[in-house]
Amino acid sequence: MTTHANLHQPLRKPFDTPGVLILGSLFLLAVAIAAYRFFFGLSAVTNLDNRYPWGIWIALDVATGVALAAGGFTTAALVHVFHRKHYEVVTRPALLTALLGYTFVALGLLVDLGRYYNIWHPMLPSMWQGNSALFEVGMCVMAYLTVLYIEFMPMLCERFVGKVRLPGWLGRLNSQVDFVLRLMRSTLSKVMFLFLIAGVVLSCMHQSSLGTLMLIAPYKVHPLWYTPMLPFLFLLSAIAVGFPMVVIESMWASKSFGRKPEMNVLAPLSKFVVFLLGIYLAAKATDLLVREAHVYLFDGSFQSKMFWLEIGVGAILPLALLLSERARRTPALLFLASLSVVAGVVINRLNVFLIAYQPGGTGAVYFPSMLEILFTIGMIAGLALVYRVIVTIFPVLPAEEEGPSPSASVSGMGEH
Repeated sequence: MTTHANLHQPLRKPFDTPGVLILGSLFLLAVAIAAYRFFFGLSAVTNLDNRYPWGIWIALDVATGVALAAGGFTTAALVHVFHRKHYEVVTRPALLTALLGYTFVALGLLVDLGRYYNIWHPMLPSMWQGNSALFEVGMCVMAYLTVLYIEFMPMLCERFVGKVRLPGWLGRLNSQVDFVLRLMRSTLSKVMFLFLIAGVVLSCMHQSSLGTLMLIAPYKVHPLWYTPMLPFLFLLSAIAVGFPMVVIESMWASKSFGRKPEMNVLAPLSKFVVFLLGIYLAAKATDLLVREAHVYLFDGSFQSKMFWLEIGVGAILPLALLLSERARRTPALLFLASLSVVAGVVINRLNVFLIAYQPGGTGAVYFPSMLEILFTIGMIAGLALVYRVIVTIFPVLPAEEEGPSPSASVSGMGEH
């Protein structure tokens, strides 16, 4: 059985696979598109204009990306705040997914900003604007991204402490680097709980503030989505999608790397999704009824159809599946239910930032250019590629069993 000391280990699989080559090619395409954008401007790459100042690079790459990275803070809260240690085996992959998600959100935002060279301004107190929701989002994202990298440091220490082998003349620094790593490990072990708590708080703040951004346009957002509760609904949906993202990441990694899915951890984890998704759906329905916006549900408009698609795919379907214990314990059905929750959040962010938002009196219609779409695909591929690199080098994934063990599947450590 795997012991706590070697709960995680680097991936022991060949790296140069056809899949990795495809991911690398798509990522290089995204880099080329970004370079073209920096040289020739947004208008040369996107279909954005003064009427539609944002498109899928904000709705998908930023707003959706931040929401789908919520598995990091929801899992951290479950394991380290509520002390559900049974789920500790999935915390590192969830942390890595969140770290990469926020990193690529920052990179995508850099490409989308018109004055990208001013992205550092929020770091200066003289540039602060406390009345701006976007300022709060920027500060929390920067702070949380820093926290995520600090939370990753123990994996760095675990990988290289006692194994520092610098090349060439740098080898003289092996002992000094090893000392720094040991000091870092010792220090972080004493204060890590502070960063874990800070990560949960910061995530709750900026997840809700993303919804606050749309409150400044009451007459340009469709009544099905415009509500004073939008920040609260954004936070609830981010919390609800956190565990489904952990399930998808874990099962996808297991499938890609030829490992057994950890159903004895993922199946009970999915029970929380039923509770969280139920709260979100109840809040959504209550908001529509209180505002009397439910009348727009059956007006036959494109917006009403997109709203039903969002609710049907993202809430009703996964709830129907996850209420069944058989579905929760069947890998294919559990993956489908989790994927439905993720798809629902993606549709929700697209609805709020694109479908519901209509610039008043312009008659403008936005549809992303092919280069916008290819850039988004390339960024997703780049995230997957970097994930593969990191799990190959660092002890992120759960360690695999050395041999078959009939009792392993019912042990407290779970299937590895």
